[in-house]
Amino acid sequence: MKLFTDSVIALAILLLAGCGEVRDIPRSGDLLFVAIPVEYSLDSTDITSGITQATGRGELNYIHVAILEVEPDTTWIIDATIKHGVDRHPLETFLSDFTLKDGSLPHFEVMRIKGGPRDMVANAKKYLGEPYDVWFAADNGAHYCTELVRDSYLDADGNPVFEEAPMNFKNSEGEIPVYWKQLFGLLGTEVPQGEPGTNPQDMRQSKLLEFVTENLR
Repeated sequence: MKLFTDSVIALAILLLAGCGEVRDIPRSGDLLFVAIPVEYSLDSTDITSGITQATGRGELNYIHVAILEVEPDTTWIIDATIKHGVDRHPLETFLSDFTLKDGSLPHFEVMRIKGGPRDMVANAKKYLGEPYDVWFAADNGAHYCTELVRDSYLDADGNPVFEEAPMNFKNSEGEIPVYWKQLFGLLGTEVPQGEPGTNPQDMRQSKLLEFVTENLR
């Protein structure tokens, strides 16, 4: 009987220890990156083969980043988009907004800032209701997606942990993907290549972040 009891206790300890090491479950404050193949066009009607190549054998173009707020019954998205401005909405709304023309979804990656959570969710909520920053300019009462993240992820002294740098929208071959050309064309402005700021492509590569999962459910 004692041997059985000891075995149960040992198993319980292992399970509890394992639970403490779980890292592939999204939590509040994680960043959700959205990526598509570099050759993807806003006019595309079929992206399936491109996604297949990009998620394992091709190159991804990171086009958006959002902040997760995970509650027991709902996962919320806080982000800045052309459609909603700076907004908080359920994950289902986010997935619907980013569903591609052929009905498939883009590639998702959940990343976590190293060193544990800060007050990034509360910080981001301060900007709810602001318009989307189509000019990619600083301190103008509007935010684009990575600008919202930068202004929300602060260190103990209140300074952004993500640094600004000349923005890079080019792929590994030094070319600006057609998606960015089309998007900024719709906005009536040039691709802000080289302008100071932040963008999803660079932020995804930050050494401040660690990979969590590609699964959102």
